[in-house]
Amino acid sequence: MIKHIVMWKLKDPAKAQLFKQKLDSCQGLVPGMRQFEVAVRTPGLEANCDVVLCSAFDDPAALQAYLEHPQHVEVSAVLGTLRESRSVLDYQTP
Repeated sequence: MIKHIVMWKLKDPAKAQLFKQKLDSCQGLVPGMRQFEVAVRTPGLEANCDVVLCSAFDDPAALQAYLEHPQHVEVSAVLGTLRESRSVLDYQTP
């Protein structure tokens, strides 16, 4: 299984719910997507990012299909205009 974790710091943190809504539209896009959870920072709890995606895929091919899916490409273009920075960690689990 491949875990795909992405964290964003937004130019305007007030747009976090909009960001989440757009990203949620990518859930279930491809076969082999096993997990897809988008969360927004909780006031009062420690965070150095505004939005996080925790997702899991059966294999690298499923992750690549997600990354290349037209819906994901379109959403990524919109989200790119809202972010200040983006961090990604992909890793394999047994």
